[in-house]
Amino acid sequence: MRSRVPSLILTLALLPALFGCSSQSAAPPAPEPLDAAALKAVVEKPGIDRERLARAVDTLFTAPETADTRAVVVLRDGRIVAERYAAPYHENTRFISWSMAKTVTAVMIGMLVSDGRLRLDESAPVPAWQRPGDPRGEITLRQLLQMRSGLRHVEAEGPPYLTDTARMLFLDGRDNVAAYAEAQPLEAEPGAKWEYSSATTVILSDLAARSLTTSTDPAERRRVVQDYLHTRIFEPLGMKSMIPEFDAAGTLIGGSLIHGTARDWARFGEFLRNRGAVNGAQLVPTTWIDFMTAPSPRNPGYGAQTWLNRPQVDDGHVEWPGAPASTFSMNGHLGQFVVVSPSQGVTVVRLGKTDEGQHAPVRAAIARIIQLFPKEPPK
Repeated sequence: MRSRVPSLILTLALLPALFGCSSQSAAPPAPEPLDAAALKAVVEKPGIDRERLARAVDTLFTAPETADTRAVVVLRDGRIVAERYAAPYHENTRFISWSMAKTVTAVMIGMLVSDGRLRLDESAPVPAWQRPGDPRGEITLRQLLQMRSGLRHVEAEGPPYLTDTARMLFLDGRDNVAAYAEAQPLEAEPGAKWEYSSATTVILSDLAARSLTTSTDPAERRRVVQDYLHTRIFEPLGMKSMIPEFDAAGTLIGGSLIHGTARDWARFGEFLRNRGAVNGAQLVPTTWIDFMTAPSPRNPGYGAQTWLNRPQVDDGHVEWPGAPASTFSMNGHLGQFVVVSPSQGVTVVRLGKTDEGQHAPVRAAIARIIQLFPKEPPK
């Protein structure tokens, strides 16, 4: 027994050193090698670490929680630095906007206000609201744009077939979506309550048509709005793929149904980043883009048909965690996003199919892409 005591003491004395050597030698595992498609998606000189950007984009295509990403385009100062598609999608595929269309509609309304055809703080000229004593006659264009009209609406709660959005677009309201939206009663005083509503944007689309023609002929209503969108927005921005949808009454389905390629959605994001200008031409006043990206009085996380990176009124979450507070976005059903960070000169487009309630990992992955880029110095 006596002969074993010194060896036991020596072993105990050496334990800290042994554990220290073990912890020092346990280096973090090397990252998995990038496959060729991931690296090829990023230009050779993106202005930041190429591999880090490639990995951040790859996460959107390969991680289970962000799966079914179909297209990603990343721009820095107007230049595409990363672009990737999941088969069978490609650069000429038109993707549905879903609610990203709302931001396009808001820009169109801004142009009509600038043209003097609509007024921001006057009663919205909806004929059904102009009867004496109708309290809806107090609703202004500003309140519609900021989702605080006070009109009753159920966007997406409960069974889909019972929501106003589904009924308006696909069931009893589908032939005249504006009539369905404008027939809803007030549930709150105009301006007092924020409530996200696709029906609100349909009303804006109807007002656009009414401001451009007095005709009730569906073909004429469709023609004037389509011409306006193409000549004032799509063609100047080079958005050649865009296809807007209209209902049977000739009303633009401006809250949900505009189709375009990922590159064209990126062009629109860049237009917003440049505060309504393209190639030196100011298409809509800078003050209108400022209005769209300023917090609504009833929800700091929402502007005018545009989402902001500030705490949401419902639960306090931010859309793009870790991205600058000035970041704003166009958000669509099933995870369609155009995200703009003006302070970094960055626009990110992500298009795909992610179920509602599961967007947080996708938003976090997009935010990590944005965080890779340094903030531009003040000009």
